[in-house]
Amino acid sequence: MSETITAGMLVIGDEILSGRTKDKNIGYIAEYMTALGIDLREVRVVPDVEEDIIAALNALRTRYTYVFTTGGIGPTHDDITADCVAKAFGVSIDHDPRAVAMLRERYPNPEDLNEARLRMARIPTGSDLIENPISKAPGFVTGNVIVMAGVPSIMQAMLDNVAKTLKTGTKMLSVNVDASGFPEGAYATPLAAVQKNHPGIIIGSYPHFDGKSFTNQIVLRGRDADALDRARADVEALFAALRAAQ
Repeated sequence: MSETITAGMLVIGDEILSGRTKDKNIGYIAEYMTALGIDLREVRVVPDVEEDIIAALNALRTRYTYVFTTGGIGPTHDDITADCVAKAFGVSIDHDPRAVAMLRERYPNPEDLNEARLRMARIPTGSDLIENPISKAPGFVTGNVIVMAGVPSIMQAMLDNVAKTLKTGTKMLSVNVDASGFPEGAYATPLAAVQKNHPGIIIGSYPHFDGKSFTNQIVLRGRDADALDRARADVEALFAALRAAQ
């Protein structure tokens, strides 16, 4: 069996928790990790509060192979992610010459690269940089923590650059079985029995309401194609029996 590679995600920013900014990064990273064979196991959202960020970082980085953070690496006073990462790992932080050089590409005039913008070149000691082709201010990797921008287009560009360095596992396979016409209460008990017989497969029931009626889908996920086929056959047999009994 191949190693299971896991990830946690930390979304940082008061604007997310207030509802002013609608997060677009969680779903993107989740889908991206699934395609790589990495299991995104947990997502936390924290405000721009140092102790909260550090506590979440320390909890997630000891639990998962990787931790992805988004937000808080800009030039303003409330962009404190880099400092929090440095404190979480117990390392110093200073202007990184590599990051300064990247910023000079965007701000070639010395007077434009002011103190606020130079904050984006403050990197925890020992970190690797993540190239940012859009605005040049880099992300960085400290230990197993991958620090990226909150702006979706910039985060996505950073993720493309860092993805090639990540360990990956066997990709998760997924199949659907239509359960429309049956309320969840009609099949919950026999579906639980199917799940018990196939412990290596994740089985979920997902209802959808279109404003007029419900439709249900049973989604089966697993890394073993043969085991997934056997579980799907049992789920299909379950619904065939229910339809025969109607």
